[in-house]
Amino acid sequence: MSHPTRNAPDPGLPRHFRSCLGAFATGVTIVATCAAEGSVAGLTVNSFNSLSLDPPLVLWSLRRASGNAALFREASNFSVSVLAAGQLGLARHFALSAPERFAGVAHHEGLGGCPLVDAAIAWFECETVSVQELGDHLLFIGRVLRCARVPGVPLVFHQGDFGQTTALDADS
Repeated sequence: MSHPTRNAPDPGLPRHFRSCLGAFATGVTIVATCAAEGSVAGLTVNSFNSLSLDPPLVLWSLRRASGNAALFREASNFSVSVLAAGQLGLARHFALSAPERFAGVAHHEGLGGCPLVDAAIAWFECETVSVQELGDHLLFIGRVLRCARVPGVPLVFHQGDFGQTTALDADS
């Protein structure tokens, strides 16, 4: 029997490529920033990931066509709030293209004025060290200046839907 990759469709077909990426479960975050004049932006991101422990670096990506691209590109800082399983409503809220996304959302101001979502399970406050244009996205790399966490179950994204993690039994 041949391996599935031998007869796989071209990865240039967006629907096929996206389906394959969907097999990889990711966490769900709100990435936010604050411009020099004080305007803030925040959006749901599942491309957040660690990059380096020494120095502490993280990365995330944003579509170049996003209405928030210029604000994030020009900002010197960004924050990442890792959402808990009970924050599905916030993930959906920040996925919408709407002004004043933080209105009515419990949050506090972090470094550089970047909003941090309350009741998240982890937070990262970062200085932007690199923004690269790659394909149809911008890749942001940030040096973590401060981070914290509290116990909780993370919200995850898998196969185009939201869920939560469950621990495996040690014999699995």
